[in-house]
Amino acid sequence: MREKLYPTNRLEAFSDGVLAVIITIMVLELKVPHEDGMTGLISIAPMLFVYLLSFAFTSIYWINHHHLLRRVEECDHRVLYANLGFLFSISLLPFFTAYVIEKNNDSFSVALYAASMIFTAFCFFLLRLAIARLLRRTDSLNPEDKATERKHILSLALYIAAIPLAHFHPHLALGAITLVTIIWVLPAMGMKKTAMD
Repeated sequence: MREKLYPTNRLEAFSDGVLAVIITIMVLELKVPHEDGMTGLISIAPMLFVYLLSFAFTSIYWINHHHLLRRVEECDHRVLYANLGFLFSISLLPFFTAYVIEKNNDSFSVALYAASMIFTAFCFFLLRLAIARLLRRTDSLNPEDKATERKHILSLALYIAAIPLAHFHPHLALGAITLVTIIWVLPAMGMKKTAMD
């Protein structure tokens, strides 16, 4: 009996809506500084940096999500559930972003932020595997898919390293998280044509 498949257009539209809401909620956490002028702006620079990092993180996943779903016209139950798992994990990002901002980038908040990155990356990896299963059926996998999987594993390793690093140097841990973002952004700017994660 043939497994029931579903069009991906509703899945993509629903996911786009959720990701748009996530970005909107995050920006609402930004507060106007009490001080006037450049002094006030400098005082909230760490807050702006964490917001920018979370925005980039969400945007990269949106691009990856778009890239993955465009490769299949139909999806199965595994893809549907894996996608819901991914959306759940990334929907927690506004909370962890606000937590880091509220706690002024202390060790625990940065470690928790890195842990949330691991959770989201793992859930997206499951979605990637579910879609790869469909692509394998039609012999549509290519060498780029293996390279992207390796990059995904490297990203997870950097996120994991950021947790103990946050205990001693929270700003270096944020630097490791930023490095992952750079790894995925640079190819999209033309250095190398590949899927991002």
